[in-house]
Amino acid sequence: MLTEPFVTDYCRANMWLVRGRDFDMLVDTGMGICPLAPEIGTTPGKPLLAVATHVHLDHVGSLHEFAWRAGPRIEAPFFETMPDQATYANMFRNFPGAVSELPWPGWHSADYAIAPAPLHRLLDEGEQIDLGDRSFTVLHLPGHSPGSIGLFDERDGTLFSGDAVHGGLLVDDMPDSDRTAYCATMRRLIGLPVRVAHGGHAHSMDGARMREIAVEYLRRNEG
Repeated sequence: MLTEPFVTDYCRANMWLVRGRDFDMLVDTGMGICPLAPEIGTTPGKPLLAVATHVHLDHVGSLHEFAWRAGPRIEAPFFETMPDQATYANMFRNFPGAVSELPWPGWHSADYAIAPAPLHRLLDEGEQIDLGDRSFTVLHLPGHSPGSIGLFDERDGTLFSGDAVHGGLLVDDMPDSDRTAYCATMRRLIGLPVRVAHGGHAHSMDGARMREIAVEYLRRNEG
């Protein structure tokens, strides 16, 4: 797990590097305030697939740094230009205390921008990402955003859940959020044999805690 320690808690996301036999996978790429690629311990000559779980700013900031990129088909057009209405980059430009330490002298959050990062692989529900020695099934988990995805290793029960579920505040009031869809996602998660969930924020959790969070969300939103 990698993170950006000086970014405000609200925008500080988790990034997950998964080692595979044939290629490695990086799940999400943070805010991109400083270059991320030099911080990834890649093996020379071994491919790295950077996967975005959705197009929000705290998950795609450094996506353009990677030569092989994947993300949800539903949101794919936004990756071409990274518009504010999809990424919410404009929110960070006016965020009080955006960073606790400047990345370089003269840096201002008002100048924050996300470079376009067109996707090379468009991910749909049920598709497999096979690293050679382990495989992840793409799950469409909408609600937080229309195209949000998770990556599930059905063999060992590991789920990379993006912002669909995590141990922090679940955000469902963005302009592109859908609470009805989020409830359907939570019902789906309750039925999955997840052993451990690595979310886009907060700490990893076991499957029991993930299901508790899903049940709590349904209780709040379905009465």
